[in-house]
Amino acid sequence: MRPIARRVRSLQRYRQVVGVLARHGFGGALEYLSVHRRLSLSKGELRPPSEPLESPALHLRQALEELGATYVKLGQILSTRSDLLPKPFIEELRKLHDHVSPEPWETMAPLIEQELGCPLHEVFAEIDPQPIGSASLSQVYAGKLCDGTPVAIKIQRPNIHEIVESDLEILQDLAGLAQRTAWGELYDVEEIAEDVAFTLLNELDYRREARNAEQFRRNFTGESDIHIPTLYHDLSTQRLLVMERLEGIKVDEVEALKSAGHDTARIARVASRLIIKEVLEDGFFHADPHPGNYLILEDGRIGVLDFGMVGTLSEDDRINLTRLYVAMVRQDTHAILNVFARMGAISPHTDRAKLARAAERLISKYRGRTLSETRFSDFWNDLTELMHQHHLRLPSNLWLVGKTLAMLEGIGRQLDPDYDFFEVSKPFVRQLGKSAWLPTLDPRDWVEQVDTWRYLLREMPAMVMQWLQSVERGKVPVEAQIGATQETLDRIDAMVTRLSLSVLVAAFIVGLALLLPATQQIPYAPALTLIGFVSATVLGVWLLVSILKRRH
Repeated sequence: MRPIARRVRSLQRYRQVVGVLARHGFGGALEYLSVHRRLSLSKGELRPPSEPLESPALHLRQALEELGATYVKLGQILSTRSDLLPKPFIEELRKLHDHVSPEPWETMAPLIEQELGCPLHEVFAEIDPQPIGSASLSQVYAGKLCDGTPVAIKIQRPNIHEIVESDLEILQDLAGLAQRTAWGELYDVEEIAEDVAFTLLNELDYRREARNAEQFRRNFTGESDIHIPTLYHDLSTQRLLVMERLEGIKVDEVEALKSAGHDTARIARVASRLIIKEVLEDGFFHADPHPGNYLILEDGRIGVLDFGMVGTLSEDDRINLTRLYVAMVRQDTHAILNVFARMGAISPHTDRAKLARAAERLISKYRGRTLSETRFSDFWNDLTELMHQHHLRLPSNLWLVGKTLAMLEGIGRQLDPDYDFFEVSKPFVRQLGKSAWLPTLDPRDWVEQVDTWRYLLREMPAMVMQWLQSVERGKVPVEAQIGATQETLDRIDAMVTRLSLSVLVAAFIVGLALLLPATQQIPYAPALTLIGFVSATVLGVWLLVSILKRRH
């Protein structure tokens, strides 16, 4: 719980937030959270409107827009989490726009000078006082450096950092209250609030955005069809970002692209390579993938903008996505459920039998179709509906991946009627699929595993002795709960099989080593024994590598 001083400091804003939510019909939920007691409000102040709401989803969107930057961002993040909200809410939150009336130039110019530490004319030859972009967190101006280079100047709104911090305190407080409810038993509400806070605070640090842009530039070195704008680090600060100004046509403006003479089918292929490479190869991807952030430049290259929101995927995440992809292509219900289990999406409360039946119904909807007849976005929407109904919990970065790939397919089909998402992604999936089955040869992993085993072997006698003494005293400090699910039984079976195989391989190697001297006088026996010894050694090395891999 946060210190009382911090809550009192944001009390006026807290009341404002509660008032807006109650006016839009969410007073009952606030009362359920006992917010009125925390703010010393009467239940009447949380009473819903006398007129029935036209649409709760519509009112949620309107309330978030009215509350400003922090809550607009919250809505945008929730719009990617189909596991948390029903479909009508997801569709409504996707309409959230991050455009507000601009602050006057007279207010913003001193802020730019303050960040630069000098008058504007010493750095810029000109700046258009009318912003080319106005969002809830910042405004963007077109200008030119003293050498005539066109630049975009992104400056934060006044006091926005303090406003966001105050709103995040309120949001985290509400999340703490919700965590103690029945909803909190199904979803980690506090973790969701932490994700929102992490994302927003990162967006408010333009130095991090500049580092993200440089990381993308390194990832796409040698990609002549992709252009990452130049960042002027010496002119940028935490609140000011100066970068190369790109001019082009938005990637989804198909008619304008055709009129300008661009090959839209080629653009679809390049965009696919860009996004699928980000996700499956680099594990570092653009997490705000709306079409406005992708411009087709005059020379046909794709210019990428806005690196404030990025997603990251570990190697395990990417391999699990590959497994899910393969399971989807094969329409294998059992494999899909196993991938969900690997991802940690299936909770102890999930009815696996019921989930399996629902997954089989979903798969039967697509069975018999060719890949070119199947839309990834349709399948993903059906899959997320299933996840919502059965309370499956994927990490937030994987939901962002789904949103990104679904947007890619939508744009690809606009640009090229023959676009096939599964076909363009095959090379990346095939390459990553090799990593899923081949053990890693990174020496650092080997050193770490050997050190772990060395520690265990050294400490195991003492631990076993301590356990035996506990047994002797009649106190066995062991507690195990094993659910008799197929997944659990499969895991135990794999463990026992591996242990048995390890013992057999060790016995085979030792036995052959003992036999080798005794067979010297028998024709061909030494050669056969040596072949057996080498074969057993190879099998032992393979088994060791698979254990170190720890993926099965």
